[in-house]
Amino acid sequence: MSFSHFNQQGHGQMINVSDKDITTRKAIAQAVITPNQETYNAILNQKLKKGDVLAVAQVGGILAVKKTSELIPMAHPLLLNGIDIEYEMSDESHSIRIICTVRCEGKTGVEMEALTGASVCALTIYDMAKSMDPAMRIDQIFLLEKEGGKSNHYVRDEN
Repeated sequence: MSFSHFNQQGHGQMINVSDKDITTRKAIAQAVITPNQETYNAILNQKLKKGDVLAVAQVGGILAVKKTSELIPMAHPLLLNGIDIEYEMSDESHSIRIICTVRCEGKTGVEMEALTGASVCALTIYDMAKSMDPAMRIDQIFLLEKEGGKSNHYVRDEN
């Protein structure tokens, strides 16, 4: 078995994508952060001293998407067409679901960019609210959907 990210000497390499076709690509990933009820309400009502947590976290997630190739060793720098970060608030579980969608036209996918964006968005929320709730939990980080490339369309099966 040969591994694409290792050269013949067994050292890491960024794979050569020059023979791949340029296709429209999209990836959607999520992360969930769960603060306690008091912190959740403070975030929702913009009552934290550091300001609008969700707006700052959204910018942090977007910046992280743009820096993915600098953070993930074998990720290719990509010319991105769009980045969107949305929140789904759950008053019942007092959790914040972060959904990061990334689009490009290129030779390699944007899954790592979407995962990085969702993760850093959650980390930014944690950073801004940690003085109030250091026990916040970040979990459920995974790819929801991807389109484009050879494997074409993937949608996570929630079963």
